[in-house]
Amino acid sequence: MPETVGCLTPKFESTTAAPQFKLASSRRFAALAFGLALLGAGSMAYYHLGLFVERAAQVRAAKDLAGGYSFANDFYQIWLSARDWQLERRDPYSDEMTRRIQIGLYGRPLDPHRLSDPIDRRGYPYPAFADLLFWPTAEFPFTAVSVVVFATLVALTFATPSLWMLAMGWDAGWLWSCTVTVLFVCSYPILEGLYAGQIGLLVGLLLAASLLALRRGRLLFSGVLMALTTIKPQVTILAILYLAIWCFYEWPKRRAFLAGLLATETLLVGAALAVWPRWIQTWVQTVVQYHGYTPPPVIGEVLLGVVGKPIASPASLVLTVALIGGAVTLAWMNRAAEFGSVEFWYTLSLLFAITTIGILPGQAIYDHGILLPGVLLLLARWRELAINWVLRAMLLIGVTVLVWPWITAPGVLLVRPLLSDEQFYSKPVFGLPLRTVAVFPFVLLGLLALGRRITARTAITRPSLAG
Repeated sequence: MPETVGCLTPKFESTTAAPQFKLASSRRFAALAFGLALLGAGSMAYYHLGLFVERAAQVRAAKDLAGGYSFANDFYQIWLSARDWQLERRDPYSDEMTRRIQIGLYGRPLDPHRLSDPIDRRGYPYPAFADLLFWPTAEFPFTAVSVVVFATLVALTFATPSLWMLAMGWDAGWLWSCTVTVLFVCSYPILEGLYAGQIGLLVGLLLAASLLALRRGRLLFSGVLMALTTIKPQVTILAILYLAIWCFYEWPKRRAFLAGLLATETLLVGAALAVWPRWIQTWVQTVVQYHGYTPPPVIGEVLLGVVGKPIASPASLVLTVALIGGAVTLAWMNRAAEFGSVEFWYTLSLLFAITTIGILPGQAIYDHGILLPGVLLLLARWRELAINWVLRAMLLIGVTVLVWPWITAPGVLLVRPLLSDEQFYSKPVFGLPLRTVAVFPFVLLGLLALGRRITARTAITRPSLAG
């Protein structure tokens, strides 16, 4: 069948495949979209790496916090804790380890009584087996390790959208695939993760690879890959819960996934216990403390700006509990969904959105890459959802919020020579491309919930996304 490119129009024919695009207009439209994507992505990359990072360094210097590593700073915690264990058998969760991390990142220990110091103590936050997985990096100087980590994460991040598209059965043509990939890699959350050396980007790739293996019937391998994502368990906990319930529903058919997951997780936890017998207790204590001093989840930060602190804290707790309760209910209701079905992908995408809003800490913008399958799902089904002007307007709002950073970044760069430093670095101007970052997960959650409801109302009996 010849490839056509242009307006995205999914066609539903099969009950086993996921979204494929039958693109009805010319290749010129796809080429134009790709060209605009390159412009927006390039501008966003320069804005972040050339201006935002430089500005952040100036702010740190003004606070006497510029004496350590900023590039790949998140991976520094793993590298240093693994190195100190080898050299001095130091507990990665100890106060002394936290102090050494602070000195490495800021040039001095943080002072809790100094208001200008970060509230994030930068203690080691990962399960201890993350140190075991990255142990070899401790054999090399951090300056070399940081470059290798950055290059590796860039390569893995470029591959992640392709893995999601394969897992969902996309066949949109190479131009549209390249457009999605370029915009994904040069989005603010991903650029933030790349510069910080965030292993959450690796988790995103492992998650997509696990779902692709599941699609191809390699359930055992899929479970192994999913277990590896628990180096950041908060990112995938709801997805794992759903897949566990999903497996139990058809146990003989799906049990290999859980076998791979549990066997690998047991190996990881057991190996870490052999090295650090009390790591689970100390890690749990660290996580509890971590949530005590880091920014609340996005839902809490949004409420804080709307209703103020006295009301925001209890309201955030109530809404978070409600979201997690809704997530568990959603997972149970769709336990019978076949892999690749509309119900399956709506459920998984909604769980990722709930994770982003209600579980991840507010500063963990770099983990928002898990929202990509939800975006792809809405793109695959936009004609079905745009059934009246109200819904079309809502989708347009969603698209605007999504592409806002790539639209505004070129404008910010263009006005740079025309403004003084004080004007340019003011919040209304310099922060313009980042205005929708915190709002987008809420918009996506709403659109996904609406899309799922419309699908149920129209009583679509075809379980696949497309054919």
